[in-house]
Amino acid sequence: MARSLCPGAWLRKPYYLQARFSYVRMKYLFFSWLVVFVGSWIIYVQYSTYTELCRGKDCKKIICDKYKTGVIDGPACNSLCVTETLYFGKCLSTKPNNQMYLGIWDNLPGVVKCQMEQALHLDFGTELEPRKEIVLFDKPTRGTTVQKFKEMVYSLFKAKLGDQGNLSELVNLILTVADGDKDGQVSLGEAKSAWALLQLNEFLLMVILQDKEHTPKLMGFCGDLYVMESVEYTSLYGISLPWVIELFIPSGFRRSMDQLFTPSWPRKAKIAIGLLEFVEDVFHGPYGNFLMCDTSAKNLGYNDKYDLKMVDMRKIVPEANLKELIKDRHCESDLDCVYGTDCRTSCDQSTMKCTSEVIQPNLAKACQLLKDYLLRGAPSEIREELEKQLYSCIALKVTANQMEMEHSLILNNLKTLLWKKISYTNDS
Repeated sequence: MARSLCPGAWLRKPYYLQARFSYVRMKYLFFSWLVVFVGSWIIYVQYSTYTELCRGKDCKKIICDKYKTGVIDGPACNSLCVTETLYFGKCLSTKPNNQMYLGIWDNLPGVVKCQMEQALHLDFGTELEPRKEIVLFDKPTRGTTVQKFKEMVYSLFKAKLGDQGNLSELVNLILTVADGDKDGQVSLGEAKSAWALLQLNEFLLMVILQDKEHTPKLMGFCGDLYVMESVEYTSLYGISLPWVIELFIPSGFRRSMDQLFTPSWPRKAKIAIGLLEFVEDVFHGPYGNFLMCDTSAKNLGYNDKYDLKMVDMRKIVPEANLKELIKDRHCESDLDCVYGTDCRTSCDQSTMKCTSEVIQPNLAKACQLLKDYLLRGAPSEIREELEKQLYSCIALKVTANQMEMEHSLILNNLKTLLWKKISYTNDS
């Protein structure tokens, strides 16, 4: 009876369902297309960024062209350019002009670093050191004697490190390193390579601290490409995830993940002691004080025995060099007087120039990095004292009275506290 009253009603219901299904399907297809489009765009952007950052083939070509024409020489040249037993693996570069790769050299793992771009002037916002000469490997010139080369190196060290009394010893050490084939002589090609490498603070620091356990060992060089010891774990925190996944992880959640994947507390304490010992190594060492201008977890690593190893030391710079470069720099505020992320001076508002005195010592910056790392999971019996020591450390200022005495006292107290707790464990 109802059907006879509304003869079209039973037909309209399937049409309604069909229309609704079409709408849902179109909506699904639209969002699927949107996801594919956005994903493809992200992949394209990341791939473009990767190809810009990772220019290992260009780096190798430049170096090998110079080697094959006899301009440069070094212990890694033959392996890189002739036998090809030194090759680049995973790209670790974060800037196009600072190429960094995991590498293999004669079946030994290492990290390969290569500088790509010429720096015609000092850009204080990006690099402290002028990387290359206007003409690559133009010094020393043909006919330069070994004595003249030693004088060149001595003058460079005096400008970088200040007027240290033992610079002649460092010059002789450099000549030993420059003699890559160990024939007792430094060839012109080896001298050109050494001169280019000495413009790099990381290379200079590796030579100065070559006998220290927390400094990666130099394996070899060719031109201004050099190979250093590989480190198994390349950050204090977390796990390594594919970059596609990293894009979609919120920073707060990522920090929580990092904390979950740190080693056990005794092992963290051993790694922290290593960082404190490295701070000692660069604080008023044999050739002056070096400043750690980027104390972030990504620049630190450790081996399978949980001994700290520095991964990247390019932002560790001689204090004398930094002071000379930053003083009298024009500024509007203290924000204009920063190098890297952690070397800060103040802006003199009366002259609108940066002062030369760095505000925080290395130890205070290291303690800031270690605070959350060590306090999480710390044994209850030392947590209060550890927290007190860390905050005293963070408050340390370069301008404080008797700073060096406080520096030594705080550093020794922290090391003693940590060693006392782990000295009878397997992790020590």
